[in-house]
Amino acid sequence: MSLLAQTLSSIEPPDENAAAAVAARLDSLTKPRGSLGYLEEIAQRYAAVRGDPEAKLGEREILVFVADHGVVEQGVSAYPKQVTVEMLRNLARGGAAISVLARRLGLRLELVDVGVEHDTRAEGLPGIVYRRIGAGTRNFAREPAMTPEQARAALEVGIELARGAAARGATLLGIGEMGIGNSTAAAAVLAAATGIAPQLLAGHGAGIDEEGRRRKVAVIREALYLHRAALRDALGILAAVGGFEIGAMAGACLGAAAARIALVVDGFIATAGAALAEKLSPGLCARLFFAHRSADGGHQLVLDHLGAGRPILELGMRLGEGTGAALAMTVIDCALTLLNQMATFSGAGVSERIGPS
Repeated sequence: MSLLAQTLSSIEPPDENAAAAVAARLDSLTKPRGSLGYLEEIAQRYAAVRGDPEAKLGEREILVFVADHGVVEQGVSAYPKQVTVEMLRNLARGGAAISVLARRLGLRLELVDVGVEHDTRAEGLPGIVYRRIGAGTRNFAREPAMTPEQARAALEVGIELARGAAARGATLLGIGEMGIGNSTAAAAVLAAATGIAPQLLAGHGAGIDEEGRRRKVAVIREALYLHRAALRDALGILAAVGGFEIGAMAGACLGAAAARIALVVDGFIATAGAALAEKLSPGLCARLFFAHRSADGGHQLVLDHLGAGRPILELGMRLGEGTGAALAMTVIDCALTLLNQMATFSGAGVSERIGPS
C-alpha cells in the first residue's frame, strides 16, 4: 500500500466525546457560560481533532513549503522568478516575516524546498529541508504543471513531514508557502476543485495591477480548458495546474489528520492545498483550523464552499509564508491555556449562577 493510500485509510472522525468533555469543563470555569466566545469552540474542536478530552498542548511547529512555478512565464506576477530563491535565503537567515514571528512566538520553523528552480544545497543555508520534486513546475498554460508521479510525490512529502512533526511531539502544526506565481496556481487549483469562476478567485497576488489580474484570469481560464480532461480528481488537478508546495501542503493536511495533529491552514494559497486534501478525504476540512481570511482573491468564497467555518483572525493579511497561521496558533494556545489553567467554581469557592442558564 502506498504512503498516500495508507494515510487516507488511517484518518478517523473527530472525537465528539473529547469535545463534550471540554465543553463541560468550560462550563465549570469561573466565568459566565460561553463568555469566552469563539475561544471555547476552538478548544472543543482541538480536543475533537486530537481525541484528547484534556486538550493538552504539546510542541508547535510551522512548515513552510517553497517552490517555483513555470506559469510565471505568462506575466502573471509582479516579481521575477528569482525572488523565490532570494526569499528562501532570507527565510533561512531569519529575515522574513515568518522567521521573525516564529522566533517571537517560540514556534519551531521548518523550511522545505520542494522545487525551487535554483538548488541551494551547496550554499549551506541553515534550517532548510530538501525534498525537491523538481526544479519548479512547468508552464501549465502550455502543458501539465507536473507528472502524476510528481503530484503523488508532492503529497507524500507533506505526509512525511507531518508525521515527523508528530514524532517530535507536535500537537499543533501550521502550514505556509512561498513561491513566485503560486497565487495563480492556487486560483487555478481552487477553480478546478470548487467550480468557482476564475475571475472571482484570482486576486492581485504580490502586487500586480488590474490589467495584470485580468491577464492572470485569462491564463487560468484557458489552462482549465486546455487540461479539462484531467481535472476529474485531486491528483489530476494538482498535476495539471498545481504547484509542488500546494501538493505538499495538501499532504500535510492529510498526514496531520491521520496523526491526530491539529493543523492550521494559513491563507488563500494554503487553502488550495486544503481543498485538494478535502477532495481526497471528504470531510477533512472539518478537522482543520483556518487561520484568517486573506485579503487576496476570493478566499471567503472558497471557505464557504469548503464549509470551513469561521477563520480565527481578520487582519487584512495576504503575505503567506505561514504568517497568519503563526498568529492564529497563538490564539489556539491561549484558548487551551485558559481551559487548563482557569479555576473552577467549586475549586475557587465562587458561587455559580442562580437559575437556568
